[in-house]
Amino acid sequence: MTPGAIVRLAILILLLAFLLAPQSFAPVFAPLTRFGAPPIYNQGSLLDITLSHLWITFLATLASTIVAVGLSILVTRPFGKEFLSLSRSLANVGQTFPPVAVLALAVPVLGFGTEPTLIALFLYGLLPIFENALTGLTNVPRDVDEAARGMGMTGWQRLVGVELPLALPVILSGIRVAAVISLATATIGSTVAARTLGEVIIAGLTTSNTAFVLQGGLIVGILAVLLSDALSALERLLARRAGLTRRAEA
Repeated sequence: MTPGAIVRLAILILLLAFLLAPQSFAPVFAPLTRFGAPPIYNQGSLLDITLSHLWITFLATLASTIVAVGLSILVTRPFGKEFLSLSRSLANVGQTFPPVAVLALAVPVLGFGTEPTLIALFLYGLLPIFENALTGLTNVPRDVDEAARGMGMTGWQRLVGVELPLALPVILSGIRVAAVISLATATIGSTVAARTLGEVIIAGLTTSNTAFVLQGGLIVGILAVLLSDALSALERLLARRAGLTRRAEA
């Protein structure tokens, strides 16, 4: 195990220890409080809030992935090329409208809660996944594609058996970017009553309790780093396998 992996494992264990027994860390955060304020967030379970935050991030990223990859497959087929500009414009919508603006527009329709946050994160994650999926699918080696055609594979068989496996590392790179952005951005969901780690930060800001703010920020930051590292490692693994596939089929 590399030193970097050991450090990440230690950070993960420390995070789990904090989430499972936060009061054990009270002496660490006590110097950041004033006037006898509680050093550990006490308006709910930090573990439950963190799991809710991760669940919202997962659902939004999954929805973005399904739509973005589906659009990229559509526009890379002969019958769907004319929809490329429209699909790219759709994917750009999430980057054009800030998540706060999406929340403001969604709340009157969907009400307060998780749904507006999911919509905002879903839109925000479309662009990186779509562009990466498009790049991966359009850069499949020509000789590999011709070999698949020569073997008599249908368009669907080439897509599932050749194109998507070779494009997967690039697609996963876009998913990683979208997931990390969603993980960090999900904190704003607490402004519309979604259960995210934003409520810990907001509680700290409204009560001038720096310990709460630091706890919420640290949990989100550590989760983002660990998630990014895990998906990066998976990308490298898939890239190596894709390289072996190309050499075998060449």
